Formats: sequence, structure tokens, C-alpha cells
Amino acid sequence: MPVATLPAACWAATPMTLDDLNAASRTRFVDALGPVFEDAEWVAERAWEVKPFPTVTALHQALFDEVLDAEESLQLEFLNGHPDLAGTAAQQHEMGQHSTAEQAALGLDRLDSAGFERFAAMNEEYRARFGFPFLICVRRHTRASIMRAFVRRLEADAASELQAALQEVFYITRLRVAGLMHGPGMPVVDGGLSTHVLDTASGRPGAGVKVELFEITETGPELLVAAETNADGRVPGGLIPDGQGPLRIGAYEIRFHVGDYFARIGMATADPPFLDVVPVRVSLAEAESHYHVPLLVTPWTYVTYRGS
Repeated sequence: MPVATLPAACWAATPMTLDDLNAASRTRFVDALGPVFEDAEWVAERAWEVKPFPTVTALHQALFDEVLDAEESLQLEFLNGHPDLAGTAAQQHEMGQHSTAEQAALGLDRLDSAGFERFAAMNEEYRARFGFPFLICVRRHTRASIMRAFVRRLEADAASELQAALQEVFYITRLRVAGLMHGPGMPVVDGGLSTHVLDTASGRPGAGVKVELFEITETGPELLVAAETNADGRVPGGLIPDGQGPLRIGAYEIRFHVGDYFARIGMATADPPFLDVVPVRVSLAEAESHYHVPLLVTPWTYVTYRGS
């Protein structure tokens, strides 16, 4: 599933400034932030009482604290206001604007019949066990990662799973607030993936190396990015650029076409080359982190590691 960003329509045309929000009336404040919490307007109404907020991060924390401080019956009612993943509402685009865009970006509104049936069965099992829908911040996960989390969390006890669901609400709403607001102290919501190639046989950057990034899905690798290293041996902008939201937690493979590179610069190798395409499979587990995966390579050996 290609890495996707949310459509601009998911956010306000012009982000609201924190100064404007701090000066807003209760009605305007609730109108702006109510949809962030699946139209549970009581969250924004209660948070309005404790403004002004010094940073956007503090704003989000104050909103989320209202959810944490609510009685458990209200928390459960709030969680039940969220739609199922790949459920009927997703298929018919009957969810709120944020949820619609977030699920669509991962293709959860257009699965094949087997995919919808699988989600429906797991949603039903989860609701029967815990009494609320399975919640996960889809913007931080690949589809395969979501399915792994689904299976793992079905084995949790009720108290632990309530806390897990609330933690996912934190991630979901932090991203929504970051998209709606502009001001000091923005929440940390971005991740990125970069690489560079160093030709250690000649002691110079590996320029002009074809590099491909694949997501490892249940049906096999899916190409996300095809690029070429520049004169510094780097993929310009990165394989997944910073500043576009969180990384999707999951498994990936970076393929470096070093055989073609060494042939092009005239370095003697075997025929066929001992190293042709070097695959480096990595798992990204920290959605708001930057991963740098370099390749140090000769025609006969290579080294990789997580860099900075």
C-alpha cells in the first residue's frame, strides 16, 4: 500500500493560530475543535474553561486530559462514538471528515470482499470482548501492522485494552490538532526515512545508484519509491521525507542496484556480479522518528546500520 498523505480537505483551509483560538468564544472554540474528538463536543467545552494555552502541544494535552479525567462510563460512550476500521461507515463514506480521510489514505474504504470480511469478523470479535470498537491511529501504521496489533490486542485484559484505546486516541487527536493549528510548541508528529551510498572500494559517494523502497505486505513487496542517488550518494529529500506526518509502522525493504553502478564506473567485477541488487529489510517501529539507513559497499561486501 503506497505511503499516502491526507488530502488537504481533511484540514482547515488555513490553520487557525493559537492566539486566535485562545481569544475565541466558547462557540468558536468548540466549533473548531469538536470534530477532532469525533464530535464529542464536551471535550472541547471542558477544555475551553482552562485556556489560554501557551503552546499547541499544551492545547492538545489539555483536550486529551479531559478524556482521561472523565468517568469511565463517559469514556466508553466516547470510544463507542468512533467508527469501525473498514466497516460499513467507511465503505459508504459516512464517517466524520477526519476518519474518512484517514481510513481512505490507507485504502480501508476500498478493500476486496475478503478484506472487508476479515475486518468485519475481527471488529465483531473485538466489540464482543471489550464493548467498544478497535481503535488505532491508522496514520501511524501499515495495513499489515494494524492486523498484527488487532491480533495482539484481542488477547489483552479489559483494563489494559481500555488504556491502549485511549493511547491511540492520543495519537489520533494529536495529529488532527497539529493539522488544524499553527503556533508555538507544535506537537512532534513527523518521521522520515533517508539513505546514502558510500562506495568504500573507491572511497567516494556512490552517485547514480538506483534505490527502491518497498513496503512488505501480506501479499508481497509493494513499490513505494524509486529514486537515484545524487553526487553526494544521497537520495534527495529522502525515501520518506520529513515533515509529511508520521512514518507508518511496519516492514520495508530498500533495494540498492549496486551491480549496475559498479559496471557503469568501470570497476572490475565478476560476470555476473557477485553483488547485483542488495536488499536491506528493516522494520520501522518509531513513527515519529527519523531513520537513516546507509549502505557502505564494494563489489564483494556491504555494511548497513541505523544512522542519524
